[in-house]
Amino acid sequence: MFVSGNTSPRLGIDLAGGTSITLRAVPERGQESAINKANMDTAVSIMERRVNGLGVSEAEVQTQGNDNIIVNIPKGTNSQQAREQVGTTAKLYFRPVLATDITGATPADPSPSASHEATDKSTGTPTPSPTPSATETQQGRAVTDALKADAAPSPSPSSGSGDANSKLQAQYASLDCSKQSVRATAGKGVLPTEATVACGKNSDGLWQKYLLGPAEVDGTDVKKAEAVYNTQNTAGWIVTMEFTSRGAKKFADITGKLAQNQSPQNQFAIVLDGEVVSDPYVREALTGGSAEISGRFSQEQAQSLANMLSYGALPLTFKEDSVTTVTAALGGEQLQAGLIAGAIGLALVVIYLVVYYRGLAMIAIASLMISAMLTYTLMSLLGPAIGFALNLPAVCGAIVAIGITADSFIVFFERIRDEIREGRSLRPSVERGWPRARRTVLVSDFVSFLAAAVLFVVTVGKVQGFAFTLGLTTLLDVVVIFLFTKPLMTILARRKFFASGHSWSGLDPERLGAKPPLRRTRRPSAPIETKEA
Repeated sequence: MFVSGNTSPRLGIDLAGGTSITLRAVPERGQESAINKANMDTAVSIMERRVNGLGVSEAEVQTQGNDNIIVNIPKGTNSQQAREQVGTTAKLYFRPVLATDITGATPADPSPSASHEATDKSTGTPTPSPTPSATETQQGRAVTDALKADAAPSPSPSSGSGDANSKLQAQYASLDCSKQSVRATAGKGVLPTEATVACGKNSDGLWQKYLLGPAEVDGTDVKKAEAVYNTQNTAGWIVTMEFTSRGAKKFADITGKLAQNQSPQNQFAIVLDGEVVSDPYVREALTGGSAEISGRFSQEQAQSLANMLSYGALPLTFKEDSVTTVTAALGGEQLQAGLIAGAIGLALVVIYLVVYYRGLAMIAIASLMISAMLTYTLMSLLGPAIGFALNLPAVCGAIVAIGITADSFIVFFERIRDEIREGRSLRPSVERGWPRARRTVLVSDFVSFLAAAVLFVVTVGKVQGFAFTLGLTTLLDVVVIFLFTKPLMTILARRKFFASGHSWSGLDPERLGAKPPLRRTRRPSAPIETKEA
């Protein structure tokens, strides 16, 4: 049993089966030019985030043609939930925060939270101060008053807005965002003109619940969002936003209102797909048409938030064209055929080694077994570690690697045999042949690894599985020949069977056509000339 608890590699969709979803991009009226590579790539990024949120590994999300996105999800995932996640158009809203609180277990010694502050881009970004405690307005009368102040005017006394507020207040009080089933439904299907509840993570990684007012700014009001490293002060990574002319006015109005409130009602929540992705606070009305969000962001966090803000501005929706359930039957048949082909190839390699190299073939076979064990172990560990899944192209890459590994052994053996042909004994031949073989093996493996790396970078989808496996096994070839094959050859060179050049050792000097052994001889002394008197 491995440390990760997995004793077998994770299988890809072609071997384990799964669900394939085809989505077609549909632009809003009059914005047909919105279907372009940049917008489609951003949509793929958001969908990958959604699928990852389901705990799915080896999911493939990629574009096909100009306006299609293909999502392949392996077996073991709730296909209906996955369809709802990737098929729903992302809606981004800026909502005022009425109340917020941590739900679920809290850490014994929580680290200080990094507060996020929205400021006018033209005035710079001040160093954020700690966010005031949000617990003062969490429950009871403060929440009720906030709902009353934020509720839309009732058309008549019998409209029932008071009942709706009481129901929403009770929903907020019982909301437990630490439960995945609760997060999956919180804030979903609510109109932007209605108050709602939502969930989001704070900087300590704890789930936090929110009571939010109606949306004041729409995601399409954001013209541009970028992650920028601010070198002017200690703010570090920040997210800059630029609004449309209509969005700038709405943003100035809502920030002006929020700046007059106490925490947490001086915050606005950026809500994507019903989840709060950021909740910065404001100190003053932001009237410049642009703003910055700061607060100890890492580069990854800043870029992620910028992508989400950009996606909310995309005038694209996606229509589900088809959903196909992929069975593992076809992949299993292809895998079986591939394994048979690999076994035949391996058998031919072994037969060649035995016939041509005889006893040396045992060293090669033992090295191949070590390489196979290491490859299998790494594939099993990389499944839970980085989400690697074994698919048919990856199996193909592992089979191709057999030839690369066998080639390294042949280079080493031939260098040793060349030294024996020169008349040297086995032990000096091993030590003299190794440096020459080592250079050749490193150059050959470097070329193979470079080809695999280039293929991994320039391709997408399953072809990357082939490139990854080929590169991995190429690195393992270097490890095996340096740490196993060479030391084993050095040890066996001291054994009589190999050292004496037994006819079945593969190192028989007579069979190799070796020259007579090199021996040192004394130089004949020069004749002494007699001198005449």
